[in-house]
Amino acid sequence: MTTELPPTQPLPVHTSSTATLPPRTHHDRLPRPGAYTAAANRRIAELTYRIGPLVTLRRRADVEKAALTIAPDPEDCVLSLALGGDALGGDLLTFVSTTIEPVAGGTRLRLPGSLGTGDASLELVPATLLLRVVERTDGRLLVLGTARVPYGPLRRTTGFALSRTRPARHLGLLLAAEFTCTA
Repeated sequence: MTTELPPTQPLPVHTSSTATLPPRTHHDRLPRPGAYTAAANRRIAELTYRIGPLVTLRRRADVEKAALTIAPDPEDCVLSLALGGDALGGDLLTFVSTTIEPVAGGTRLRLPGSLGTGDASLELVPATLLLRVVERTDGRLLVLGTARVPYGPLRRTTGFALSRTRPARHLGLLLAAEFTCTA
């Protein structure tokens, strides 16, 4: 008894539904272009002094200003933060970023920028804020993130100090904010 093999045919080409989609742009990962702010009850900032993994001081700072501008080009997006209040002894600490780089498929945002005081005559210290996108809609962006800068250069160039008696190698910034479109 002989068995005849079925005729061979080429396998059907599998077409994925994602193969026909256009490549993702930053608009798929960011809210629509416009001006965004974080309401006073929807933003938290915390500063920490660190030596290695140890936190030697932790203070919650008042967020005086939290503004985000989403532009059509991610190179033109701007995030500006101003921290102040009693926790900083009346000083002002600012962070400004002029670009947003979506990473990890848009679930995280990298914001290279600079950290300084309210005194424009002092040199700024480079800092990168890494944000995790918790939730995003067309008119809202909920983020949580951190930045870590060497404390020595920050203190030498800006004169900023949370405490003169607590040791620190790094200054950590924790930010949680819900930005909503104002325009």
